[in-house]
Amino acid sequence: MAKLSQLIMAGGVLLLAGLGATTAVPYTPKHEAGRCAIRGHCGPLGRWGSDVPCVDNGPAEEPDDEVRKQLVDLCGPKWSSGPVCCLQEQIETLKDSLATANQIISSCPACKDNFYNMFCTFTCSPDQSLFVNVTETQEKNGKIQVIELDQLISKEYGTGFYDSCKDVKFGPTNSRAMNLIGGGAKNYTQMLSFLGQKRAFGGSPFQINFPVEYSEPKMEPRQMTPKKCNDEDPNFRCACVDCPAVCPELPAVEKVGSCHVGALPCLSFASIFTYSVLLFSFLVVVVGHVAWRRHAKRRSERLRLLTDAAPSDDEDEGDLTQNGAMFDRPQKTYKINTWCDIAFSRLGHVAARFPAITIVTSVLVVAVLSAGWFHFEIEQDPARLWVSPTSAAAEEKAFFDSNFGPFYRAEKIFLVNDTNPTGPGPVLSYATLLWWMDVEKSVRDLKGEKWGTVLKDICFKPTGTACVVQSVAGYFEDDPNKVKPEGWKTKLRECTDSPVNCRPEYGQPLDPDMILGNYSAGNPEDATAITVTWVINNSPEDNQDLDRAKDWEKALKNRLFEAQIEAEERGLRLSFSTEISLEQELNKSTNTDAKIIVISYIIMFLYASIALGSTTLSLKDFIRNPAISLVESKFTLGVVGILIVLMSIGASIGLFSWAGLRATLIIVDVIPFIVLAVGVDNIFLIVHEFERVNISHPDEVVEVRISKALGRMGPSILFSAITETISFALGAFVGMPAVRNFAIYAAGAVFMNAILQVTMFISVLTLNQIRVEDARADCFPCVQVKSARIHLSANGESQGARHYEAPEESLLQQFIRKSYAPRLLGKKVKAAVVVIFLGLFAAGIALIPEVELGLDQRVAIPDDSYLIPYFNDLYDYFEAGPPVYFVTRGFNGTERKHQQQICARYTTCQQMSLTNVLEQERKRSDVSYISSPTASWIDDFFQWLNPENTECCVDKGKPCFEGRDPSWNITLSGMPEGAEFVQYVNKFLSSPTDDACPLGGQATYGSAVVIDSEKTTIPASHFRTSHTPLRSQDDFINAYASARRIANDVSAQTGLQVFPYSIFYIFFDQYATIVPLTAALLGSAVGIIFVVSAILLGSLLTAAVVSLTVIMAIVDIIGAMAVMGVSLNAVSLVNLIICVGIAVEFCAHIARAFMFPSRTFMERAKNRFRGKDARTWTALANVGGSVFSGITVTKLLGVFVLAFTKSKIFEIYYFRVWLALVIFAATHALIFLPVALSLLGGEGYIDPESDGGLEEDLATRRYRALMPDDSDSEDEF
Repeated sequence: MAKLSQLIMAGGVLLLAGLGATTAVPYTPKHEAGRCAIRGHCGPLGRWGSDVPCVDNGPAEEPDDEVRKQLVDLCGPKWSSGPVCCLQEQIETLKDSLATANQIISSCPACKDNFYNMFCTFTCSPDQSLFVNVTETQEKNGKIQVIELDQLISKEYGTGFYDSCKDVKFGPTNSRAMNLIGGGAKNYTQMLSFLGQKRAFGGSPFQINFPVEYSEPKMEPRQMTPKKCNDEDPNFRCACVDCPAVCPELPAVEKVGSCHVGALPCLSFASIFTYSVLLFSFLVVVVGHVAWRRHAKRRSERLRLLTDAAPSDDEDEGDLTQNGAMFDRPQKTYKINTWCDIAFSRLGHVAARFPAITIVTSVLVVAVLSAGWFHFEIEQDPARLWVSPTSAAAEEKAFFDSNFGPFYRAEKIFLVNDTNPTGPGPVLSYATLLWWMDVEKSVRDLKGEKWGTVLKDICFKPTGTACVVQSVAGYFEDDPNKVKPEGWKTKLRECTDSPVNCRPEYGQPLDPDMILGNYSAGNPEDATAITVTWVINNSPEDNQDLDRAKDWEKALKNRLFEAQIEAEERGLRLSFSTEISLEQELNKSTNTDAKIIVISYIIMFLYASIALGSTTLSLKDFIRNPAISLVESKFTLGVVGILIVLMSIGASIGLFSWAGLRATLIIVDVIPFIVLAVGVDNIFLIVHEFERVNISHPDEVVEVRISKALGRMGPSILFSAITETISFALGAFVGMPAVRNFAIYAAGAVFMNAILQVTMFISVLTLNQIRVEDARADCFPCVQVKSARIHLSANGESQGARHYEAPEESLLQQFIRKSYAPRLLGKKVKAAVVVIFLGLFAAGIALIPEVELGLDQRVAIPDDSYLIPYFNDLYDYFEAGPPVYFVTRGFNGTERKHQQQICARYTTCQQMSLTNVLEQERKRSDVSYISSPTASWIDDFFQWLNPENTECCVDKGKPCFEGRDPSWNITLSGMPEGAEFVQYVNKFLSSPTDDACPLGGQATYGSAVVIDSEKTTIPASHFRTSHTPLRSQDDFINAYASARRIANDVSAQTGLQVFPYSIFYIFFDQYATIVPLTAALLGSAVGIIFVVSAILLGSLLTAAVVSLTVIMAIVDIIGAMAVMGVSLNAVSLVNLIICVGIAVEFCAHIARAFMFPSRTFMERAKNRFRGKDARTWTALANVGGSVFSGITVTKLLGVFVLAFTKSKIFEIYYFRVWLALVIFAATHALIFLPVALSLLGGEGYIDPESDGGLEEDLATRRYRALMPDDSDSEDEF
């Protein structure tokens, strides 16, 4: 906006500069009709300034014809007859002064008429003495000059005048016209007081008072009827944008999530109600069942008394003579499982038979894939991370940048006084103002280290000379000499009351809310915070101007760090942000977290190595022969397992780097954790199963034992690998690069890890077993530990295990087999489990509406970042919202019908035109989040053409549209079209925005309109407004959604292509679709889990149970997110996808062990369980320990380390979510899933590895013989 010095003249203060008459007395002694009070010019009061009127209490006089014509042309036909109290020189001065006011208020005929009527009446009324009284004069050059006078205005006229003007908008300043003509007045008395205030420059040259009551008996206010903005006379009726009373009512907007039952969202109410009904029904059934049992028992006792109680000889014929569970052992085989078993057995045999070839081949393949690391790149640009390049927001940003240039760079500080123990206090003082002006001077003089750039070189200069710096120093013209020790507070109050009188060098009035924080109206000196903004020109990437700006910003950051120390010395606090700050702090956050992440991985690795060694090394063995630990240790095996994880990650990243897929910080930080967690799980399962095979088949060669172990566990690994890979790969269909790239990299890494585990790891496990059976030390295989050999081998002929060498069952396995599983499968416990977990599920559903959307910037940066106080201050003290542009594209503004679709100030504009709708939305800012009037280039362009604005559109020395037929009018009938429209718009956009013509479009709209002169059309233009202050993520998301709704509504109403744009929209576009996207991804993942489960497990019922368990776990995790304050965004969406994959990992092995029960374990069930209960007990006894120690504990250890991160984003979005994942996934897999399988699971199948005829039967018997017998007391369970 150009500098509009003395714009207040438009408010009528300067237009009074020369209104008066000559008289011999200093006052107005006679108050009667037909008599004047002032007339003619008497020169300025001082050496310089505007002329003041002379005192003249003489009679009104008839003007000559020329004066009469001038008066009628200016003030209207009612002045066509009768005497007047003004001279020609006064009328000419009045015309010049009203010309500026006309540019500001002429869009509202009622306001203009009231404004003109009041000052025409004051200047020329023949009854002037009846409502004007001179109260103070001075003599100069023999003339009596007016210094002060009273003017009486009726309350009716004053109120009507104010009401007709209070909503008039002035587009170039994007504000109300009242800010300019009335100093931002809130009522008519404030407006009149502003108009009459004496000022040396830019105001009235003498003081005009407007008393409400007056003691002079012969004086009274002039009886005038004000025009209303919705006046019955259409000639005075204002447009909707300037008069709310004539606006059509917009349809009500229903807020998202507005469905409530009382205080509860509908979904929460439905969940709670449904669960309550089910729980009540369950309790009724239980009570009824108990009552019936008691009744049946009493009846049975009565019948027993009437019959012989002695049992017959045949009653015990059906007693079981062997394990009852075995009678219910599955009898069918499942071909797919058998094929998988055979395939994995053969794969295991090959890998064990040729370990060197397998290992070398694996390493070579990984090396080839990892060569893609030379093309590895990390994407750090947030816009490219979180927004799909094909999304509407990305395309709209590209369109905006290419047509209007990239949005400005903002450098902002807050200076706050909140360090006092007694609480916040005023931040401004005389000394603080002088100090801060010195800081701003040093900023102006700053030079970039590399380019030597200074602020003047890169700042935004709308008028071509002065930089835009929004600062309280601007009220004092950036001059310390104008800050007076005793007068600075008064000056500050004057400026905040009437910003138009205290404009900075770049000319636009400074809204107090833009620079002051936390102050009450009328007391700006008590503000506890001030904010300063330097606006810098932005440039496209790879542009030297952008490099210069960044170079200067580095220098600014260093200077502001120094200013922070200076502020602390003054008892103040300074926070700041430069345009480059956020990206730098985000990268700093990642570097800080790297240490924590590495420690997390190391702990998981150490646990895996120790726990793997404990599978074959008991405490008793260690005490009996400590040397055995050197051999039985599996540290090397653990190292290889970790190396395989790293290899799979490297291969995945290399492969997709070849494809040009950029990695993200999420990938770098998270994928190792996922793959390590999944990889360690599978290692545990393979090793545990292999140790069992060693016991049951000690005489087989290592290759056969390896083959049998992988044959049994391979299908489980395949099950979990397929579901996890596909779950992650689903994210590849998401347009959001951060999610899509993570999904692709994660899916590749998990799949590659599974392949390496069933090939390379199997080979290493084979070599490790050969080492163990040859009594060689772990980590040093060349060293043979002879003292351990006697324990490991009974003779030198067979290196296989012997029955007396069988490892003791771990305490965990004993606990699960003897205590946990039997108790879990009790009827009462089952009922309790179902009730509790369904309750958790209902609670999770009820909490889903409470999950907020967004990602607070304060969370994404380290806790000790200097930006944290800045963002806090931004939300606490900044009272203005970000600008928003409504952009038209492909708009043919040369045609009248299209002009009417966007204009607002003319009678033929469409009621639902773009500008009209924006004005209506502004009036319901609580819904629309639109707060300021719209800067409408087309309305101001047409006003610029108005021939009454003689200094605006001038052609060959006269107004462009003067004498035009049809003449310029508010019906648009005389406005240009076609090539003429393009001609005048080009002229308008290059017209200076200055004092003579504030409507000139150069500063305000120079970059707002793109013109295609060849095609005579407007390819792009924008209409600027601003949002309300946005203080939370919800506010930003709702503001974006509202702007999108408004643009869509306008497009539907007018047929225009309209979209909204603000600098932050691109980061919040994800929230427009993230809820349905999350539902679609999670739903698809669960659907795929069901399909894969049904195929690999051979049972729709069991697949449904597994899918239900995963759903319940995920819903509970989402509910926990609401409780723990974890919002939904791209980061948490990635984590939810992770949760689905890993939740399957928890469930897959137990579900498969249930469907294909191990004969060895099932025979140990004895008579305690039958049917599904027996298979559930078998599954828990078989793999329950591995799931707990290999999956649950491993992940818990890794997750707990993340609690010590300094980054909030890791503490909230990783530690909290992953902790909830481990807790809910483990409890659902180890508690709910077994119960659900025992109730609803499908029919099982024969386990091929447990059903091998006589040989397998003998091996099973040998294994049972080596395992400790269960005590008889277990049978009671």
